[in-house]
Amino acid sequence: MKLHPSSTQQYQTVTGYDATGVEINAQRYHYSLIVLPETAPQPWGAATFEELTEAHFNQILDLAPDVVILGTGERQRFIHPKLTAALTMRRIGVECMDNQAACRTYNILMGEGRKVTLALVMGATLAAGEPA
Repeated sequence: MKLHPSSTQQYQTVTGYDATGVEINAQRYHYSLIVLPETAPQPWGAATFEELTEAHFNQILDLAPDVVILGTGERQRFIHPKLTAALTMRRIGVECMDNQAACRTYNILMGEGRKVTLALVMGATLAAGEPA
């Protein structure tokens, strides 16, 4: 699905998505990544939902968001609370949804000026030598 540009173009905005990847500001990504409004997308080491660990969420903790939108792949899945305990202890909310809903929700919250982080599990991680 292609999304229309808005007044948030100076930020990292989801401009399209499908089952195989996501576009951030019209640049295509096929691997798991973390997206923040004011920072370039960065690779996220969780290729599958089953690979998620506390360390993946600690990487997000260092970014200090108000809320994390976790895209769990093609369908909505829920993570064990122990994985996000460090985020919860700092009052950082974590919402799980399928990747398409996560992309739409991120754009809405980012457009409202919220300090939101989008974490997408895409089924692949950045390969060695692949540009980030």
